[in-house]
Amino acid sequence: MARLSDDLARIPLFSGLNKRQLRKLAGGFKELGFAPGRAVVREGHADGVGFFVIAEGTAAVSVAGATVATIGPGDYFGELAMITKQPRTATVTAETPLRCLTIRFWDFREFAKANPDVSWNLLQHLAGMLAQDRAGRAQPTSEAG
Repeated sequence: MARLSDDLARIPLFSGLNKRQLRKLAGGFKELGFAPGRAVVREGHADGVGFFVIAEGTAAVSVAGATVATIGPGDYFGELAMITKQPRTATVTAETPLRCLTIRFWDFREFAKANPDVSWNLLQHLAGMLAQDRAGRAQPTSEAG
């Protein structure tokens, strides 16, 4: 459990938690390993009960078959599907041996309700994602000259 607590302490989402809170949170996480080439989650699948934190390794994030990002230790995914209970919005595939920490929706929800700092950090993260999405959709206009 100490290793999980240490891994979680390095995640910005959980910054500000004390050692007791980190130990409690770690109790809800399980460690999973994925071989290179294996999908951790698949776009469109309605299995959004898990939230993942990468502890070791790298993974490719793809949407509609196109790679949009590479993520590594400290990065997390699955927060949207976990909160909305909607199908996954991306596929995440291990590029190297991947060690992930995962927690189920109901365990995370219980912890977040008891620890408002985590809820606030997650809200800030989601608002940032929304702002990035909107900025990406904005098309510059050209003036005829």
